Amino acid sequence: MSNFIIYHNPRCSKSRQTLDLLNEKGCEPKIFLYLEEELTSENLKGVLQKLNMEPRGLLRKGEEEYKKNNLSNDKLNNEDLINFMIKYPKLIERPIVIKENKAVLGRPPENALKLIS
Repeated sequence: MSNFIIYHNPRCSKSRQTLDLLNEKGCEPKIFLYLEEELTSENLKGVLQKLNMEPRGLLRKGEEEYKKNNLSNDKLNNEDLINFMIKYPKLIERPIVIKENKAVLGRPPENALKLIS
């Protein structure tokens, strides 16, 4: 059993490339289809902690929901941003690769190699 998890979007080329890279290295991660599966505030906060990142850093600024909901507004706090990411999960930058207490964004896919020891 692998101790890797990938927050995966099969329609995203970087996500597919990252998953392929992990599989090539024998990691066989558990795939979390974050656009389809339930995402909770607790879950997302844990991911952010492992990434050592604030919620704003995980937002995809080019998405329609980002613009429509004025998420560039500095008055929105971390809790607000997390709630928007739960409501509109495609706002979340992808892929995210997690191994135990560490995580990286798979942009570029080679970032995932930092978790392989």
